[in-house]
Amino acid sequence: MSRGDLAGLVAAFGAALHDAGLPVGPDRSERFARAVTLLAPTTTAELHRCARATLTCHPEQFEILDRVFDAVFRGYADDPADFRGDPNATGTSTTTTSGSTPSAGPSGSSDQASSSTREIEIPVATVGSAAERLASRDFATLTPEELALLADLMRRLTLATPLRRTRRMRSTVSGSGTDLRATLRRARRTGGDPLRLVRREPRERPRRLVALCDISGSMEPFARAMLQLLYCAAGTSRAEVFTFATRLTRLTKVLTRTRPAVALARAGQAAPDWSGGTRIGAALKAFNDGYGRRGMARGAVVLIVSDGWETGDPAQVGTEMARLSRLAHRIVWVNPRTASPRYRPLVGGMAAAWPFCDAVVSAHSLTALHPLLAALEGRDRHAAHQ
Repeated sequence: MSRGDLAGLVAAFGAALHDAGLPVGPDRSERFARAVTLLAPTTTAELHRCARATLTCHPEQFEILDRVFDAVFRGYADDPADFRGDPNATGTSTTTTSGSTPSAGPSGSSDQASSSTREIEIPVATVGSAAERLASRDFATLTPEELALLADLMRRLTLATPLRRTRRMRSTVSGSGTDLRATLRRARRTGGDPLRLVRREPRERPRRLVALCDISGSMEPFARAMLQLLYCAAGTSRAEVFTFATRLTRLTKVLTRTRPAVALARAGQAAPDWSGGTRIGAALKAFNDGYGRRGMARGAVVLIVSDGWETGDPAQVGTEMARLSRLAHRIVWVNPRTASPRYRPLVGGMAAAWPFCDAVVSAHSLTALHPLLAALEGRDRHAAHQ
């Protein structure tokens, strides 16, 4: 087991404690991992105190924890018996074997004996959380293992969209209209006299999120991370996902009710042009003709993920983006190339699409996802033209 793998270390330690009779579950293991991450213990004594504070709830449990602690972390510290031999031996542990107690010295104090015990630094201090290690990594450079680890972090994010009024009404204390039926029902309690009017107002619900993801060769590594983000964070029935390269493919059903790894594999099978060329204008036209005009894009937040490389006619991109902007509530374009301060949308499909975007963000790493979340929610007006 790698010393730098905090998750594996905590899991092995928790399993050993559970097998030894200590009721350690995922909640206690999570508290222990948080304590190690925040306090960054540099000695086995500090690590031991973290374990006692987070994994036990009564002094009677100390004996079990101490015994298992010695067994699990023996690879990080030498056997305490080594201190009884050569005084020049490199002692490496502050813990004692189970059942032994430090003997008092000539002064009768056990503190002097314990103070002579040597401590070493263990590599737990170098353990960073998954968020810290992957926060600034470009999505295109992630390995499959790191991408799978990123799924747990993406589940904590929420792709929120602005609210919109619906035709349905709900009763409320202070509303602009009067709910006549609810008022008459309540009047039955007072002999038919409407002593209190029941107000009502329109219900609100989040706007539909529609994502169009470029899966061409230049976007393939980044597209997998973005599809995983959509799967993990867009946990709503009003989210629609499409992919495009040389043709448009609807993946909404593929990305539901399955694990991210399986969903991505199915997405690759459902999209026959994965890692192919790029025809952004044709894909936007297919969406507008087949889905947008029929209501899917009306009042929706449209998320387009592409680097803007167009192998077709860039003028078609501008034409279809103009059509889409008249239907959608907001258009957010994700282009990982905009992470470079030298990037300028001067030519190609990106130049044609730029005027119709409400926001353009890079979202190339975990840290860069926060501007994306703000753009989808509408908290950065005119971000595309700043």
